[in-house]
Amino acid sequence: MSEILPLETEIRRRIAVAGPMPVAEYMALCLADSEHGYYTTRDPLGARGDFITAPEVSQMFGEMIGLWMAATWKQMGSPENLRIIELGSGRGTMMKDALRAAKVMPDFLKAVVLHLVEISSALEAQQQRTLEPLSMPMFWHPALIDVPPGPAIVLANEFFDALPVHQAVKTEHGWHERQIEIDSTGSLAFTIAPDPIPQFDRLLPPALRNAPDASIFEWRADNVAMELGKRLTRDGGAALVIDYGHAQSAIGDTFQAVGRHAYADPLSAPGSIDLTAHVDFQALAKAVEAMGASVYGPVTQSQLLRRLGIMTRATSLKSKAAAGVAADIDAALKRLISEGAAGMGVLFKAAAFAHHALGVPPGFEG
Repeated sequence: MSEILPLETEIRRRIAVAGPMPVAEYMALCLADSEHGYYTTRDPLGARGDFITAPEVSQMFGEMIGLWMAATWKQMGSPENLRIIELGSGRGTMMKDALRAAKVMPDFLKAVVLHLVEISSALEAQQQRTLEPLSMPMFWHPALIDVPPGPAIVLANEFFDALPVHQAVKTEHGWHERQIEIDSTGSLAFTIAPDPIPQFDRLLPPALRNAPDASIFEWRADNVAMELGKRLTRDGGAALVIDYGHAQSAIGDTFQAVGRHAYADPLSAPGSIDLTAHVDFQALAKAVEAMGASVYGPVTQSQLLRRLGIMTRATSLKSKAAAGVAADIDAALKRLISEGAAGMGVLFKAAAFAHHALGVPPGFEG
């Protein structure tokens, strides 16, 4: 039997004391535990990490986001003091590329104060190294609610998928919260709470209420989405959320683990592998809209990047590149916008949220 990691020891202790643990609590511990959590103890990105995000695939991704921000700022009336807020900034790669592309609008860069929301000290240190050459004011915060009020553009690329997800399993008696227990072999295993969740059917989207037994429904707490909607409604501005997920609420188990660029058992090695679940864009939009903000999309990542001009940018980069580099640009472009199984173009969606007076944000027309 392999060595039990310190976080698994703590999870087992909690289960022994309090009984089976909800999936959301397990996910929160695995990702954000202050001592042993996945995101609080390591840099998981890149070829040597566990996964690669779109900004690490190509500079073109961040450049398109930069042009989106500059155009949105102009649409906002070009406020002189603009908060650029990024939720979960990774290594800072997207922001570096975005602000480099935004140099075409010097007045925009003069207005920017960066606010990065990050729980990982390792990633915060990396972000500081990446963004230091920008020579602009920047601040770090543990949560969105800690960012000072004021007109803002908010970015969230692969942020919401890492927020803890609850799961419920349908039986003939109703919907039961999915939990994690220690089974008869001494292993961590999935189970369900003995009693159904009261009135759960009434909380489900009507189209899902007749789901067959054994169906799984996933949901997240709305606090971050509601804070985002409240901020945009109160202070003005817009948010761009890009993540993998489904446009409409749906039945299905998307709780998964990734380690070393391969899928893994989510109950193995807690704290040492990444845990995610697909984003329900319909639920996300509903929470933001409830706070008074307008919702646009979702559109596919492919649609957004094409509308923002990624094809033109790729052609420009290739015109100045050697043959081998040009092939790399083509490969990166294909990965970002391809609608096939190996591409990110359709699996990843983009939604924009905005103050009601802003109008349709760039890339969401039609």
